[in-house]
Amino acid sequence: MAGKSGAAAAVPLGWPSLGAAELDAVAAVFRSGWVAGAGPACRAFEEEFARACGVGHAVAVANCTAGLHLALLAHGVGAGDEVIVADYTFPATGHAVLYTGATPVFADVRADTGTVDPDAVAALIGPRTVGIVAVDAAGLPADYAELGELAARHDLFLIEDAACAAGATYRGRPAGSLAPVAAFSFHGRKGITCGEGGAVVTDDAAFAAKVRKLAAFGLESAWNRAASTELPVPVFDEAGYNYKLSDIAAAIMRVQLTRLPELLAARARVAQGYAELLTGLDGVALPGVPDDRTTTWQSYLVTLDPGVDRGRVAAHLREQEIGCNFGTYASHVQPVYGARETCPVSADLFRRQLAVPMHAELSEADVERVAIALRKAVENSS
Repeated sequence: MAGKSGAAAAVPLGWPSLGAAELDAVAAVFRSGWVAGAGPACRAFEEEFARACGVGHAVAVANCTAGLHLALLAHGVGAGDEVIVADYTFPATGHAVLYTGATPVFADVRADTGTVDPDAVAALIGPRTVGIVAVDAAGLPADYAELGELAARHDLFLIEDAACAAGATYRGRPAGSLAPVAAFSFHGRKGITCGEGGAVVTDDAAFAAKVRKLAAFGLESAWNRAASTELPVPVFDEAGYNYKLSDIAAAIMRVQLTRLPELLAARARVAQGYAELLTGLDGVALPGVPDDRTTTWQSYLVTLDPGVDRGRVAAHLREQEIGCNFGTYASHVQPVYGARETCPVSADLFRRQLAVPMHAELSEADVERVAIALRKAVENSS
């Protein structure tokens, strides 16, 4: 592993893998004069990313939350509707439902994967249910065979929240192709990043066109209009949003996409190092990956026994300048939603999971340092 931090330096929880090639790509955009959104760099990235996802269309957007919002709007979601959402996720997923005026209904997750439990989804389907948003938890795809069957049986849409999952697979198929529509994030802690950004991907040309229009105020893109030999005057026939990704960010993403295999391999080596060094540690359960899928290891989440004081463990790690955090949120307990559902598995993971450093810049020495510190912290915190 190419280390970002030496043995005596801080070991951050996350770190972007950006360098000279990305800077050169940005410089090229500067020279082109088109730095705004939805320009030539965006179009090129969209084509490349759609191919990587095994689908026909991609629309680059400002972030994954915007992508989810657009996907829901393109499905016609609105006030009075209910959308079933995986509970154990950053609340952006539920927020996107709220933005449409609909109600998110939170479904519990599997204890072994943190992904949404299809049985929990089935139990929540009611007369107002219009769709399901599954989440690829920390880059691990959900159970799309079962979820797809449920959606088809009840005439519901299915969206893959693939925020963390670029490069993951499920039964040999890439993330992005696991549901009819998917949304990705290119936030700084994701496997590939331009700081902030996202994409909506689909095989449905009409759906992609709807998303593209909604992402640009409800208009055809300025880049397309600029190519006309006439003077087209656009007409606003619906209120869209300014959710475009800048060409500066898209240029970075084009480079990052070419580096995706190496970056995923580096994260996998980190995960393997943790497994070798932490297996058998009393009080700690390590993450696993079902045989029918692969993960991006966007985060490395250990689950502490109930008798282990997570706060004390975290304090010890941070005293050693080792980054850590809780896993993610049990969305249904967040006051913003006023949710009626109970999700005991998600709530339990919310209390007990701990994220330790995971990124492509960690060295073997970093991994060993984290493992030693975690072992000591757990042994002293029970």
